[in-house]
Amino acid sequence: MSTIAMLFFPFGMALAASSDLLTMKISNKLVLLLVAGFFVVAIAINLPLQQLALHVMCAMLVLVVGFTLFALRWIGGGDAKLAAATTLWLGFGLTPMFVVYAGMLGGVLTLSILALRRFPLTPFLARYTWLERLHNPKSGVPYGIAMAAAGMIVYSNSVIFQQLTA
Repeated sequence: MSTIAMLFFPFGMALAASSDLLTMKISNKLVLLLVAGFFVVAIAINLPLQQLALHVMCAMLVLVVGFTLFALRWIGGGDAKLAAATTLWLGFGLTPMFVVYAGMLGGVLTLSILALRRFPLTPFLARYTWLERLHNPKSGVPYGIAMAAAGMIVYSNSVIFQQLTA
């Protein structure tokens, strides 16, 4: 049980990253599954109610900021929801580290995609819809990849992970 609980978050992050890469979308069902999974794991490890409330407050704050950025058209709606679901698992203590990693990884990802877009897409690669979409300069950047990677980097420092491995 503890192995499944411990791997639930990284598996969800991997699904979010691959979904964003292949479709430029992060499913609401996946985000809801991450949220529900948090509560199941939090109850299973007897996370104190005060700490649970702080995790929820953190996620709500990130959701408000995320949807503000979405309204400004700076990020996608799926990215806003994924950021909130991720910080639900991490809490206030690790959210700044998550934001820094997501920013750094997102910057590298964005610059890499912009650099690759300067080269023509070969016909062999153009037959893959997701690569063609990724190569299109009018298309966005699948930032969920950076957020998922940042979440997985920080996760091992989380209260949830620490209690599951104790």
